Amino acid sequence: METIKSFTVNHIDLLPGLYVSRQDKVGEEIVTTFDMRVMRPNVEPVMDTGAIHTLEHLFATYLRNDAKWKERVIYLGPMGCRTGFYIILAGDLKPLDIKDLVSGMVDFAAEFEGDIPGVSARECGNYCDHNLLVAKYYANKYKNEVLSDFTEERYIYPR
Repeated sequence: METIKSFTVNHIDLLPGLYVSRQDKVGEEIVTTFDMRVMRPNVEPVMDTGAIHTLEHLFATYLRNDAKWKERVIYLGPMGCRTGFYIILAGDLKPLDIKDLVSGMVDFAAEFEGDIPGVSARECGNYCDHNLLVAKYYANKYKNEVLSDFTEERYIYPR
């Protein structure tokens, strides 16, 4: 079998950032999958499951309500390794194209107060496993480490 593209990424030198993971053609449309890497793989501890779950709820709520982007949002979800998220959007896009969208999404999570959207037994398959305090920590970490220093090493995969 062929090695899938995500396994060819140099995880040793990978920093938290926003990378194009892959682009696929679906009919006549290009779909772009972004690697929103929050933690440095194999260096920093993985994200807490309750916090990553909370971020998933907050990020998805933000993306699916953004007036400019909501019709292009296909998916947002955590990586199995718990070091970040995949964001899938319709279009031939680059990280700089969505930096403002991601900044707004991260700010929304970092500043969020109140009841987390979609957290009830009816709305969520694991509604008891959330951690807003730590989710806000991760959002601020991403804002400070990645978005405030958005240089090429934060949006071009290392070789």
